Amino acid sequence: MKLFLDTANLAEIKEVASWGILDGVTTNPTLCSKEKIPFEPLIKDICRVVNGPVSVECISAKAEEIVPEALKLSQLASNIAVKIPITLDGLKATKILAASGVKVNMTLVFSPSQALLAAKAGAAFVSPFIGRLDDISHHGMELVEEILTIYENYQFETEVIVASIRHPGHVVEAALLGAHIATVPYAVIDRLVKHPLTDSGIEKFLNDWKKVSLK
Repeated sequence: MKLFLDTANLAEIKEVASWGILDGVTTNPTLCSKEKIPFEPLIKDICRVVNGPVSVECISAKAEEIVPEALKLSQLASNIAVKIPITLDGLKATKILAASGVKVNMTLVFSPSQALLAAKAGAAFVSPFIGRLDDISHHGMELVEEILTIYENYQFETEVIVASIRHPGHVVEAALLGAHIATVPYAVIDRLVKHPLTDSGIEKFLNDWKKVSLK
């Protein structure tokens, strides 16, 4: 499973990239608004750090406005994937953009039918928001399982990005289901490596090493 970082913070991206496990980045208007760098220079800097896809979201609502905005965004760097919400106009724009070679990440997906339409329209990625479903007492991972089954049934090439991840358990569940990608906030990805037994084991080894004679 590929691991993307869900952030627009350049320091976080550089840190996770240094671990050797970063496959891509997803941003959105909310994440970008938290940074103190102008939008286009920020995205260009992120794309220089990250070898994989960097998702950048369109804010236009109509297909005739989404397409030129997406084309402009795609020209910022060769590894840009344009995020477009799943709407009828979003589908129309995705069909046009996919035919032009622009990678689309269809976002804010909350149902298997939405994911099916996104794949048929040519989206390179689809992003089910599992945490937001969990928040309203739906089991978000059931949606991921349903989407993966549909895509396997018809051999769609669209990759599933498990998004809106709240905790490390979500990442493990996504991997067990065979999701292609999980996009993870920094606070969560930092916890994936941690375990209290690892910490106590290291502490014991170091304490015991103090008792070892070197001569």
